[in-house]
Amino acid sequence: MISLQNQIILITGASSGIGTACARVFANTGAKLILAARRLERLQELAETLKKEFNTEVYLIQLDVRDRAAVEAAISSLPPAWADIDILINNAGLSRGLDKLHEGSFADWEEMIDTNIKGLLYLTRYVVPGMVKRDRGHVVNIGSIAGHQTYPNGNVYCGTKAAVRAISEGLKLDLLGTPIRVTSVDPGMVETEFSDVRFHGDTERAKKVYQGVTPLTPDDVADVIFFCVTRSPHVNINEIVLMPVDQASATLVNRRT
Repeated sequence: MISLQNQIILITGASSGIGTACARVFANTGAKLILAARRLERLQELAETLKKEFNTEVYLIQLDVRDRAAVEAAISSLPPAWADIDILINNAGLSRGLDKLHEGSFADWEEMIDTNIKGLLYLTRYVVPGMVKRDRGHVVNIGSIAGHQTYPNGNVYCGTKAAVRAISEGLKLDLLGTPIRVTSVDPGMVETEFSDVRFHGDTERAKKVYQGVTPLTPDDVADVIFFCVTRSPHVNINEIVLMPVDQASATLVNRRT
């Protein structure tokens, strides 16, 4: 197992869910964390907690990954002590709506495509050249079971996560001959703000998604990501699909009444 002591880890979407769980897991390893998200107040609260509990060095970036110019500025203006990113966790992502394709919202589509695909591409494009130059690094993309199996009314979201899977595979091919590792971590049902966001804040509808089921927690996913990035340097975990025991596929879930 490799040490993460003093490694610089950039986590997008760090203000909640899997991103926050990753920050907590890595804070305990001696790593230095760059935490990026749109909600700066949430990041500040998290940073204070991590500093208090683990004495972690934290650098915060208020960032909307959909804004290419903002991503470029954020990465190019990192102070020298923070510029050499060792691990990039492309976690920022969301789902909007659950509509038939022919009834879907253009705004929802664009938000998903701009965040889940283009945002991930922007971060990767601006961070990976530095990894290549330094001859070290690891990119972890947070995909989804939705990238493997389409489910009813999931059309565009599933399409974006299938793209993440293909981009991860393509990046691995492009980096052949370098020591840089690429991993796609693809969870099934995880209880986060995901469903609240999908249903535009309809909390009651969001709760029903997890009713009668024991879903994965953000900590479960963060634990798997930690495993992937701490393997021996010659080992690349290309892809991990993880689901709760109560889930067998994107559409088959055991609900206990």
